[in-house]
Order: sequence, then C-alpha cells, then structure tokens
Amino acid sequence: MSVVNWIRKAGKNEMDDRKKIEECYRLMYEGMVNKDEELLQKVLDSSFVLVHMTGLRQPKAEFIRSVLDGTLNYSSARHQHIDVNEEGKEPELIGKSLVHAAVFGGGWHTWRLQLRCRLKETDGVWLVTEARASAY
Repeated sequence: MSVVNWIRKAGKNEMDDRKKIEECYRLMYEGMVNKDEELLQKVLDSSFVLVHMTGLRQPKAEFIRSVLDGTLNYSSARHQHIDVNEEGKEPELIGKSLVHAAVFGGGWHTWRLQLRCRLKETDGVWLVTEARASAY
C-alpha cells in the first residue's frame, strides 16, 4: 500500500471514529431524555461516572436510576457544539448543549450545559467512561 493510500485510509478511520464518538454522545442524551434504560446501558461503560457541577459523583447504576425515577429529569437537548480530541489513550469529547431539565427537585430550566466526556473503544463500539458537567 502506498503512503498516500495509507494516509487516506487512516484519515477515513479517524473520521469514522469521530462520528461514532459524536453519535455516542447524542445517544447518551437520547437515553436521558427518553428515560431509556436499555440505551443508557449500551452507551455507558460499566466504569461510567457522572461528575455534577457540584462535584457530586454518580456511578453508572445510580445515574441511570436517577434518570429513570425523575431525580434527573430531562425533556430536551439541543446540541450547539461537539468537539472531539482523539489524542491520547482515551479520546475526549466536549459537548455544549442547551438542556431543558429539572434536577434534584428543582424547577424546569434550560441549562447551557457542557459535558467533558472520556470514552473508550471495545470491539469497535465507543462507550462513555466519564462525563464532567459544567456551565458554558
């Protein structure tokens, strides 16, 4: 294989991974909005933890339970910007989304929510291992 073809192939695979990583982020939000336990189980790694703006850390099972029972209640997410950095062992995605939610008993608000996510690939499937929330 020529160097040019190798570079093209590498670039295509990188783009495919970038799209898969972005789709994983979108599917995570879809699972949150639709209270879809099966989807959340599929896109979140068993090691997943959500770090809230307050510093509260929720492991996967607790996070999913909070989504399902309405402690974390999401009605919509409009993604404004998604950036993927594939350098290093675990890629990082920074997503900025307008999220309409009522959380921890508070009222409904539209949050300018940034999630800084770490992901890993297992057998060609990307999974979120960590999400750190902040405002933007």
